[in-house]
Amino acid sequence: MSPLPVSPLPVVLAGARGHGRWHVANIRRLERAGLVRLAGICELTPLTEQEAGGELPEQSDDFGALLDSTGARVAVVCTPIPTHTDLALTAARRGVHLLLEKPPAPSYAEFRRMADGVAGTGVACQVGFQSLGSHAVPAIRELVAEGAIGEVVGVGGAGAWVRDEAYFRRAPWAGRRRMDGADVIDGALTNPLAHAVATALALGGTTRAEDVTTIETELSHANDIEADDTSCVRIGTARGHRVTVAATLCAQRAAEPYVLLHGGSGRITFWYKQDRILLQRGGHGPEEYQYGRTDLLENLVDHLTTGAALLVPPDETGAFMRVVEAIRTAPDPDPLPPAAWHRVPGESRRVVPGVDGLVAAAADTLSLYSELGAPWAPRTEHALNEVGAR
Repeated sequence: MSPLPVSPLPVVLAGARGHGRWHVANIRRLERAGLVRLAGICELTPLTEQEAGGELPEQSDDFGALLDSTGARVAVVCTPIPTHTDLALTAARRGVHLLLEKPPAPSYAEFRRMADGVAGTGVACQVGFQSLGSHAVPAIRELVAEGAIGEVVGVGGAGAWVRDEAYFRRAPWAGRRRMDGADVIDGALTNPLAHAVATALALGGTTRAEDVTTIETELSHANDIEADDTSCVRIGTARGHRVTVAATLCAQRAAEPYVLLHGGSGRITFWYKQDRILLQRGGHGPEEYQYGRTDLLENLVDHLTTGAALLVPPDETGAFMRVVEAIRTAPDPDPLPPAAWHRVPGESRRVVPGVDGLVAAAADTLSLYSELGAPWAPRTEHALNEVGAR
């Protein structure tokens, strides 16, 4: 692929409300830096000038037509999960490069259709796991390579978040596993806390689909939804270590999510939203470091104009998509019994007592909820998927 001219690249954003508001602000930031130009917004209802953060670009609810009329060179896709593959292919067939929000697809088959189709057109695609743009990621890899914590024996991930009941009504597809016959898979591990899964896999050197050998899932929900809001997953890897990630949207208190690398002689904790790490190892006091971050759209532009390497190309999210597929094909999440949760007065949210500690314990011991003695965890054998090569 030949580098594109350095002049501001015209960008079309599909999905500018909800999380898309963050993308509007980010594109405007890069616009002020002279790197891009917001050429179009694809939304069912047009944005106001205030929502667009400045002068209104061309708007349409027809993504393909908008790409054609604006001469877009880059598209940012931040639309409902089931639409990702078709919109990505619509852009790729027009030679338009992509920043595709996570999760990239609701099933492994749709992911392969997207990734293979995009690769066949020769366009660049970046998947929106922003945590993988943290400069802490290469720093941690360097520490591991230097033997700072010995051999990695496992990776834990913990996400204890608070979401009110309105969160699950934010869109028709919110909290759904399927909708109108299509997969959605909007669960805690696959969408809001997907970064915990993807980051844990990446730091353990398990990024591609073939790096995953087995997946165990425990999925449940306290809220009145189809998908999971309190769940954990344990992944066996070709490297021989385990990756366990526990998540809940029903925590007593919101906490910063983190990934924990367990080594033979130490550990590294990475608070991925803060770009902060804590190194603990024998013979040393605790060492804390703060890092910067490369924005993924900025990295995509850099890739297109100077040839810089993409930070999160689709195939580097194949292992994450194996997890999505395991959750998709697992039995529907168990509704927690009423005795296992309660509403917080005046806050319209549901809390699972004790889950904050269970999330942390899972990351610390690489155990599943049932193994930690959660009274509401499944008592039957948890789902175990043997994962083969693609």
